[in-house]
Amino acid sequence: MLILLLATHLFLTFRLKFIQKKIFKGIRLSTKTSEDDKGQTSSFAALTTTLAATLGIGNIVGVSTAVAMGGPGAILWLWLTGILGMATTYGECYLSIRYRTLAKDGTYSGGPMYVLEHGLKSKPMAVLYALLTVCASYGVGCSTQSNSITNVTSSLWGLSPYGVGIAAAVLTGLVILGGIDSIGNLCKKLVPAMGVFYIAACFILIFMNRSYILPAISLICRSAFLPSAMAGGFVGATIKAAARYGIARGLFTNEAGIGTAAIAAASAKTDNPHNQALVSMSATFWDTVVMCGITGIVIVANILKDPASVKDIPASDLTTAAFMQLPYGEYILGFSIVAFAMATLIGWSYFGERAVVYLFGKEGIGTYKLCYIVMIFVGAVLSLEFVWELSDLINALMILPNVLTLWLLRKDIKNTE
Repeated sequence: MLILLLATHLFLTFRLKFIQKKIFKGIRLSTKTSEDDKGQTSSFAALTTTLAATLGIGNIVGVSTAVAMGGPGAILWLWLTGILGMATTYGECYLSIRYRTLAKDGTYSGGPMYVLEHGLKSKPMAVLYALLTVCASYGVGCSTQSNSITNVTSSLWGLSPYGVGIAAAVLTGLVILGGIDSIGNLCKKLVPAMGVFYIAACFILIFMNRSYILPAISLICRSAFLPSAMAGGFVGATIKAAARYGIARGLFTNEAGIGTAAIAAASAKTDNPHNQALVSMSATFWDTVVMCGITGIVIVANILKDPASVKDIPASDLTTAAFMQLPYGEYILGFSIVAFAMATLIGWSYFGERAVVYLFGKEGIGTYKLCYIVMIFVGAVLSLEFVWELSDLINALMILPNVLTLWLLRKDIKNTE
């Protein structure tokens, strides 16, 4: 699966003549929307809805485990995966805008299921993808996130998982019951705020450890191509391990190749697939290149500075060890994890909703949302090792038809207006 996705990233990068160089144009376009354009939400709302779903525990815990299992070189592979994955995100969203459909009420729907049906003329594959999207929304988009919330709130503040599960379900329910307008409006406020908060904390840590930043960056670059051992003997990693865990965590956190960003892109007010695809491509840039990159530098710099702080701790706690340098650092990180997980709950609810509309029409939305709210509570109070494994499997199955579409419809993807 990693080889398939990385090959797709590389293929589209070259075919689209390094579309990544237009990233700053995409960032500028994300703040501009013409009232005459067709769609339900602004380009910025569509972007932040995508970021809400992708900015999550993968940016914190995922980076931590990548370093623990793959060594510091995993960060460079993760970062490169984000850069190359921008081309795949662009391709997904371009096709989604091109093949989206207009409902009688004036709303647009799109995503890989519509591309599969109208582009590849394969209704069975489209139905399969939509079913997998619904299942994924209940798993990685819902249950695993609420479980992460209760783990943090229980360990830091001793709160009951049942009480936290009910609170998370109620708060999320109040948002998602309002539909895409409500989701988009909240995401426009929540995503930038939590992103700035987390990045600000990371920059404070970078300043505190400034004498270790250049050595950390050097170690990350060297270890990606040379066998290495972390400071203090924390982990020894081969080149293969660095590439494997860095690429895997990068693909997990930005979801490039899964096709979910294309679902949000289809709702944007735009008549130009190229411009909206550039805007959506910037989600991968912010998520993996910026957020994960900064987190990785913070982790490696802390290990170089204080090897004893990471000795005999779980792989998922490397970020926590770095944040312990800040006053109330564990609470700052805990709040960030909760905020990211709540945003993911909200963002993924929309992806699942669009899949339900494709399968059953708008009549199925109410039942889906009720089940989604219930699953938030269920995920908060249960052990989710099985759900994590099942979610990984479902995501892999979603990738297959989506990547097939990108290859077969590659001639339909343009890198110009």
